[in-house]
Amino acid sequence: MKKEKFQKTNAIRMLEKEKIDFQLHEYPWREDHVVEQNNLEELDDSKQKLYKTIVTNGDKTGIVVACILGTSEINLKALAKVSGNKKMELLQLSELEKTTGYIRGGCSPIGMKKLFPVYLSAKAENLDKIIISAGRRGFQVELDPQDLKKIVHAKFAEIEA
Repeated sequence: MKKEKFQKTNAIRMLEKEKIDFQLHEYPWREDHVVEQNNLEELDDSKQKLYKTIVTNGDKTGIVVACILGTSEINLKALAKVSGNKKMELLQLSELEKTTGYIRGGCSPIGMKKLFPVYLSAKAENLDKIIISAGRRGFQVELDPQDLKKIVHAKFAEIEA
């Protein structure tokens, strides 16, 4: 797949700058997050490596980013513990773009306005590839989770419920 066919996001620019190998995927999207029927088969094959980015706010450290399997739920208590917080809460949606530079449904851990602490689900550590947002709705990047760890200075942790 040609990388040039896609409009570049901050995430893509960072991956290219760091010479990290990646593959791009683009899917139709709608506000209700329902994927178009003709893409379900392709997504089925990727379900076990499709990760979502969740932005939280800790009572001690402030912003903390978590990447977990798309079908999983975040364990805020576990995230608080590994990040040095006593309490975590999800970042208010109204604060997301101002804080990260990304909007709901297109938030990537790569290329945020600041380099926040990032925790990747321990389930991703031994996978060959994972798929995360590339910084725009319906736009995903597939890469080695070790490369993601390196570029965002992440830590692997048990953070899923």
